[in-house]
Amino acid sequence: MGSLSIVHWIIIIAVALLLFGGRGKISSLMGDFAEGIKAFKKGMADDEKTAAVTPPAEQKTIDHQPPERVTSQAESQKAS
Repeated sequence: MGSLSIVHWIIIIAVALLLFGGRGKISSLMGDFAEGIKAFKKGMADDEKTAAVTPPAEQKTIDHQPPERVTSQAESQKAS
């Protein structure tokens, strides 16, 4: 339990290579992350502006009238 197995060491080495292997990987990742946040904030601000400028749409109501009753031939003959 106290020692690390070979799988643990492989994971640790892979993470270390990902973080520290190669120049500027972390800074480029953080730069991409920051650009994403800026784009998200800009999109949210644009949505708020369009919501403030656009007047609410008029709500139209539909007057529902009951359908006319369809009579069968037998009922029309009884009525006459």
